[in-house]
Amino acid sequence: MHNPSGRTEPALSLTGALVAIGVVYGDIGTSPMYVMKSILAGQGGVSQCSPELILGSLSLVIWTLVLITTVKYVLVAMKADNHGEGGIFSLYTIVRRHRKYLIGLAMVGGAALLADGVLTPAVTVTTAIEGIRSIPFFDSLLGPGQGRIVQITIIIISLLFLLQRLGTSSIGKGFGPVMSLWFLFLGGMGVYHLVSQPQVLAAMNPLLALKVLVGPYNKQGIFLLGSVFLATTGAEALYSDMGHVGRRNIYASWPLVKLSLVLNYLGQGAWLLQHRQDPALAALPDMNPFFQMVPDVLRPAAVILSTAAAIIASQALITGAFTLVAEACKLDLFPHMQIIYPSNTKGQLYIPLVNTCLWISCCLLVLYFRTSHRMEAAYGLAITVTMLMTTLLLFVYLHDERGQKRFAYGFLAVFFSIEFMFLVSSLTKFTEGGYVAIGLAALLLLVMYIWYHGTKIERSQAIYLKIPEYLDSLARLRQDQSQPLYADNLVFLTQSQYPGFVERDILYSILHGKPKRAKAYWFVSIHLQDVPYMREYQVDSFGTDYVFRVSLYLGFRESQRINVYLRQIVAELMESGELPAQEQPYVVETPEQVGSFQFCMIRKRISPESELSTADQKLLSAKYAIRHVAGSPARWYGLENASLLVEYVPLFLQTKRPPALTRRDPRRTAQ
Repeated sequence: MHNPSGRTEPALSLTGALVAIGVVYGDIGTSPMYVMKSILAGQGGVSQCSPELILGSLSLVIWTLVLITTVKYVLVAMKADNHGEGGIFSLYTIVRRHRKYLIGLAMVGGAALLADGVLTPAVTVTTAIEGIRSIPFFDSLLGPGQGRIVQITIIIISLLFLLQRLGTSSIGKGFGPVMSLWFLFLGGMGVYHLVSQPQVLAAMNPLLALKVLVGPYNKQGIFLLGSVFLATTGAEALYSDMGHVGRRNIYASWPLVKLSLVLNYLGQGAWLLQHRQDPALAALPDMNPFFQMVPDVLRPAAVILSTAAAIIASQALITGAFTLVAEACKLDLFPHMQIIYPSNTKGQLYIPLVNTCLWISCCLLVLYFRTSHRMEAAYGLAITVTMLMTTLLLFVYLHDERGQKRFAYGFLAVFFSIEFMFLVSSLTKFTEGGYVAIGLAALLLLVMYIWYHGTKIERSQAIYLKIPEYLDSLARLRQDQSQPLYADNLVFLTQSQYPGFVERDILYSILHGKPKRAKAYWFVSIHLQDVPYMREYQVDSFGTDYVFRVSLYLGFRESQRINVYLRQIVAELMESGELPAQEQPYVVETPEQVGSFQFCMIRKRISPESELSTADQKLLSAKYAIRHVAGSPARWYGLENASLLVEYVPLFLQTKRPPALTRRDPRRTAQ
């Protein structure tokens, strides 16, 4: 298939598979640390668990991995890629060609996934550090209470976020070998205990998964699924991170990862069957079978390795968060933010504002919940919402794009039913801490709603004028020596998607009031494409050598550094003779043929004369407040080192006519 971006999907390679293991599987790879622990806690502890409950719970975990992670995400969702890119926003970008109104599903799913991404570093790192208490010597060093565990967790999380500016590729190459060792450790521990209790293999029978939901030995009933679901929380991140490592590298590495996970869960089950009646274990507060099943001599190494894996699990969600926010900005769901590309590797990006917000939020969550048990209660609820939204969008993709209508309806019936049960069972977590995740998701969704609908209101009142009708006026102004030269190149950023048109506000800014004389006028618009990587441009000079309408066609993953792109375009137009050389008489070093640049952006403000409804006024006010927090527009377009003028103009929407004045008789005033 023709690739308009000129880039190809990362090739299958040992290095690529290693990076995939280091970047993609962190979240799902650390789930064995807390899934069985959460299941036991919900049943009242290890002493309350029967063999039927243990085997049935294991069967639920294994078949959840098979159906949700392997079938839905690895086999189906990863084929719904947008030129190699995955995630809920990329999926929406595909299906919106026919059903643009589905933006609501993408907004809800994206907000929930970002909220879950805040919880992941907190719960995984805290769980790993708490594993230190399984070693008596280190337990005595930590002392009573949770204070030192919280301190260590915050330090580790802070260091992780400081490393983000290095880029996913650099981090992934370092994390890959560690995670490979982690999965070998998981599988090895599983086999070690499986040999002594081979009857645990009965958990592979899916009938046990169905029986445990209605069995009298299960004290939670269907709500057991809330803990089981933790085994597959990283599946959505796997899909979102696909563009960083390539689909083929995930296909190659997933069998090893899945086998290691299943073996470890079976090993934990075998250990529980053997030790479930041990009174010493029953007396341990917050007992975690993952650490307890490790032989004493290996436990220190296990704690260190699990801590490293927890850090990497956090990396998977942080990487996914950068991807999601960048794509949301391109879809007008978030304000533009400064995006840094640490390397030339496909998919590498870093968003400082998002990194800072995630870091602060994670630290606050650790301070608020303090223990992993309380965090587990909040964890997983939001991601069930994301999975449901992804299922609905995948149904539309299969139905509309692939034309597989029967398969689409079957897919919807199976996975919507399963995930809806997971959602219902997870709702019990709401009062136990899930309200934090839902609250974060609601806040992010509100920001998306405000930005998206505020932008629609602004665009609904935009008036566009034909540039050719104003060429004479611009020519006269350009030659009017009585007006001071404002800049050699005056560049306006226009939202107009129509060639040959710009907003009335731009021409008003140039020609009215204090005219802006320049040697060349540039009207630049950005046209985001449905492919991740594309850098093309088109120029219309209208038969002049001083007015240029430039359309930049950029992939939704490309940097929008207009300053860099425009200098290349100017140089090429001068070389072709379409633009006269712009000599600079006063220079410090070697004279250049390119003159000065003045960039100008037109921004809206609410006008008192607008007949906006109270709700719309509040919505726009909220949008402008968010815009202020998001940072300088100079950073959005790479203009922080350029000369930039931001002009604010009133937003006239359904302008109301002010009441007429009555002229007063001066004789009346004299009286």
